[in-house]
Amino acid sequence: FQDLFGVSMVVPLMNLHIKSLGASHTVAGIIGSLYGIMQLFSSTFVGCWSDIVGRRYSLLACILLSALGYFLLGISTTVLLFAISRVPVGIFKHTLSISKALLSDLVSERDRPLVMGRFNAASSVGFILGPVVGGYLTELEDSFYQTSFICASIFLLNAGLVWMLPWSEENTGNREHQQGNKGTDSFSAKANCDLHLKSATNGAMASDTLLQSPWIQVATVLKRIKGIACSDLWDIFLVRLLMSVAILLYYSNFSLALEERFGVKPLFAGYLLSYSSALGVLAGCLLGPITRLYQHNTYRLLLHSSTLTCTLILLYASALSIWMVIFSSTFLAFSTTIGRTCIIDLELTIGGNEASGTLLGVGQSVTSVGRIVAPLLSGISQEFSPCGPPSLGVGLALVAILVMNVNKQKYCSRGNVKLKNQ
Repeated sequence: FQDLFGVSMVVPLMNLHIKSLGASHTVAGIIGSLYGIMQLFSSTFVGCWSDIVGRRYSLLACILLSALGYFLLGISTTVLLFAISRVPVGIFKHTLSISKALLSDLVSERDRPLVMGRFNAASSVGFILGPVVGGYLTELEDSFYQTSFICASIFLLNAGLVWMLPWSEENTGNREHQQGNKGTDSFSAKANCDLHLKSATNGAMASDTLLQSPWIQVATVLKRIKGIACSDLWDIFLVRLLMSVAILLYYSNFSLALEERFGVKPLFAGYLLSYSSALGVLAGCLLGPITRLYQHNTYRLLLHSSTLTCTLILLYASALSIWMVIFSSTFLAFSTTIGRTCIIDLELTIGGNEASGTLLGVGQSVTSVGRIVAPLLSGISQEFSPCGPPSLGVGLALVAILVMNVNKQKYCSRGNVKLKNQ
């Protein structure tokens, strides 16, 4: 929550600040693109590095270096310093991915969608509240610098919280025992035993790895990435890419399309997007009952949520009134939140928790490719019609559904998509 709360205070003000420093629109765009490219290439490496050195050290390093980046942003009085401040953030701002990998280490496969849903809900609340607080701070003198320093301070607070977390095997066991007594997210005796064994093993591996030379760590990272590249996970990552681009195309010209098609002001579009974000939080909290309804069959839930997403984007593209848009936006918030959580759960289930950081890093890289490709496809399709981007998104979603159906046997033959025993 604090991570995205701090970031969402600063990000909406960045374009205004860089232009106040005298940068042109082109320079501002280049700096923004460089940040995206750094995220694209670094997410896999940082995720894999967290598997090797351990979650605690990698999470602390990423938080502290991100805090450094936002501190430099707070003292940036030139375009060059502004660009330099984006480098540590672009490379190491993978705190949410490592946190998800840590959650994956701590919970059983049955409870993972529920916990990930709550995690996404907390993140969404931070992203909703951050811009509001940032908007109030803009009324102050030197507002951007103060907002950046507040963001850096929040990251330092997060680093303190990570340092204070009970990382030892004994404390982990005690925390699970207390949770079991409360009756919330309780695990089986076998799961607790496995987690104790894995905590001890991971702790020993992390301490040994930290003593290795950086070159050995880099070689291990490259070996793991090669293993993921040669695995049979291509269809899951392809589905993630196609669905990501489809949803990005839906949002790419949302305000402009509503104005051109229905004469609605951008303010209304902003309210509608905020309404969808709030519903996304609710969807994250409802993931537990939904997964139980599907008997924890992640593949079937992903297939149905993707089909619903495709149908709702088609409904939006062909809407004849603004009420149809509101209807589609309402249920799209649920389907996209569920689909995003299910695809992560499927990646971790097929690949195994031992490489959860690497898998989540590759997944983030795939999503970054979507963020690079989507604006280009959106611009080309808008040349034909305001409904061009969502219509193209419908086609990509259909391809994703086809890929899932073609590979259905691979998942169904393995029960509830469970491949790797911990």
